[in-house]
Amino acid sequence: MNWPTRVEAWDLLNEYTTNPNLIKHALAVEAAMRAYARHFNDDEEKWGIVGLIHDFEYEKYPDLGPEGHPFKGTEILREKGWPEELIRGVQAHAPQLTGIELDSPMEKTIYAVDELTGLITAVALVRPSKSIMDVKVSSVKKKWKDRSFAAGANREDIEQGAEMLGIPLADHIAIVLKALQEVAGDLGLAGV
Repeated sequence: MNWPTRVEAWDLLNEYTTNPNLIKHALAVEAAMRAYARHFNDDEEKWGIVGLIHDFEYEKYPDLGPEGHPFKGTEILREKGWPEELIRGVQAHAPQLTGIELDSPMEKTIYAVDELTGLITAVALVRPSKSIMDVKVSSVKKKWKDRSFAAGANREDIEQGAEMLGIPLADHIAIVLKALQEVAGDLGLAGV
């Protein structure tokens, strides 16, 4: 099969995911992936689709491991005949589970942005305005130091991902923050 369209990817996401927060996370990672595709002068559509579906089956198969996420997703994508490059991109968000080496810029990017989108979203949600438009890189870096804040966001993965991309952490945060600000309405982060 050729690379799926965004409509096909969106339909797949919605077939397996009903939780609005998981859908917003998918949209956030898609936006970050598109921003990085532009940064690296690569295929924005392909990168965005990988971001959009990276967790598509997580709600139905939340157990991390061979019987759950992300292995079930890999199985479903292969059954659909989706391209191996896309499947590797999806697997790359959890290399500690899938065991794949992060080779391509796209694979390194999904690893670098996945956790960061969650951290930035959490920073926006604790602001009085609930608006990501009020978030600055310095706001994220301040919350970064508080390990109890958004404790599920693996800062080591984010740091390692930025390093793999050859981008200073502050610049990495800035690229992802700007991408999320561009889709603030879709993420429910446009403010109260």
